[in-house]
Amino acid sequence: MTSKSTKEPWSVEAPDFGKSLKGVGFNLLVAEMEPAVDFARRVLNAEIRYWNEDFAVLSANGFAWMLHADHTYSNNPLRGFVRDANDDPVEGRGIGAEFHLYNQDPDAAEQRARDFGAIVLAGCLNKPHGLRECYILDPDGYCWVVSRPLGVGEH
Repeated sequence: MTSKSTKEPWSVEAPDFGKSLKGVGFNLLVAEMEPAVDFARRVLNAEIRYWNEDFAVLSANGFAWMLHADHTYSNNPLRGFVRDANDDPVEGRGIGAEFHLYNQDPDAAEQRARDFGAIVLAGCLNKPHGLRECYILDPDGYCWVVSRPLGVGEH
């Protein structure tokens, strides 16, 4: 792993953190850490448990996820999916994947996304499956769906 971090190391040792992970989790590769963390904090209301230029641990609604900067995947087979032969970031990293944040106000998230300058792929709509949802693209093109059950703070 190539490190660019200039920040204080996380107080949790990597092997201890690895052993603490349970169930299902996900990790997103990002071109630049700071815009990705800023989006998560400002648009998704995520708690930033830790971040530096290489790695971040975030959580929202009791769910945690990780971000890794592209440069940390220099010897990983996934590198080719996020960087081209010239080492430029590829577009549409998360094509076909949706990351859902349930039980969060989608109208407020949509407004925060617009204020942030993020792409609102689909504004808030009441869906037949009983949720009010909006679709927002983060700086790396990952699609986040923020929703809550219909009838809860309904607009």
